[in-house]
Amino acid sequence: MSGRMLMSALILLVLCECMMLEARLQVGFYENSCSMAEFIVKQEVTKAFFKDKGVAAGLARMHFHDCFVRGCDGSVLIESTPSNKAEKDSPVNNPSLRGFEVIDSAKARLESVCQGVVSCADIIAFAARDSVEITRGFGYDVPAGRRDGRISLASETRSLPSPAFNVDQLTQNFKNKGFTQEEMVTLSGAHTIGRSHCVSFSTRLYNFSSTRSQDPSLDPAYAAQLKRQCPQGSTDASSVVPMNPASPAVTDVGYYRDILANRGLFASDQTLLTNPKTATEVARNVRSPFLWSKKFANAMVKMGQIGVLTGNAGEIRANCRFINS
Repeated sequence: MSGRMLMSALILLVLCECMMLEARLQVGFYENSCSMAEFIVKQEVTKAFFKDKGVAAGLARMHFHDCFVRGCDGSVLIESTPSNKAEKDSPVNNPSLRGFEVIDSAKARLESVCQGVVSCADIIAFAARDSVEITRGFGYDVPAGRRDGRISLASETRSLPSPAFNVDQLTQNFKNKGFTQEEMVTLSGAHTIGRSHCVSFSTRLYNFSSTRSQDPSLDPAYAAQLKRQCPQGSTDASSVVPMNPASPAVTDVGYYRDILANRGLFASDQTLLTNPKTATEVARNVRSPFLWSKKFANAMVKMGQIGVLTGNAGEIRANCRFINS
């Protein structure tokens, strides 16, 4: 190779490396372009939380449902059209997913001070972190620089884990997104806050199998309580119960205590006791709440980097509900 060709190759390599660096998410990404970005999102989350404490769980779940479908690109926010049913209107998201108005409020404020700068995908990531913090979980830095996707398909929400999954299915589902089994157990702890619609677990109460009406792994006293809250055959969409009744608005290890007491609400929660490794993780998290909080924060940061669009990919939506025309 001639000296000129070698120099050209080195220049090309440097340029490629620079482009890769530009494409990475960065903590403090908006420091120069919109310095108030994270503060504005935090204000909107805080305001909404004091009106309805359950919105924190909704925003954390929204981040999860965004990232596990097409990556963290804000596609979960896009409205359906006559020709396309979007993610937010799939059965797994509608009517259970909430917090959209918080994202709308934050986006409107950000557009008024930094037009066309802050992505909807980053707003979701910031709002999820703020929701963990405001419910007494560990705060963490959010690397930003995500851009918004332009595609949202309800059919793709099949990649989200089902509340009926067993431990092997959960492990594989999370592995598909780059997570270890331990990280799966860690992130499952997000169920320590928030609520669930009765339909998500009613099979465990009334139609568990051909020979059993009730899931035998469910604590009988807890099952009786749930049956009072969720009568058989009820189709009331407003029928909801807390995921962790003892502290539904606190990010703590109460979720894991419930599992040890056979009071995990979903089959996908209680199944963590059926595998020696995941059962050990559940018990370890109960014994070491500080360590779990740190692991959870780290896992949230990792989740926020699934399939992100950066650089010139995607767009910065002017309105989080609609792709730019």
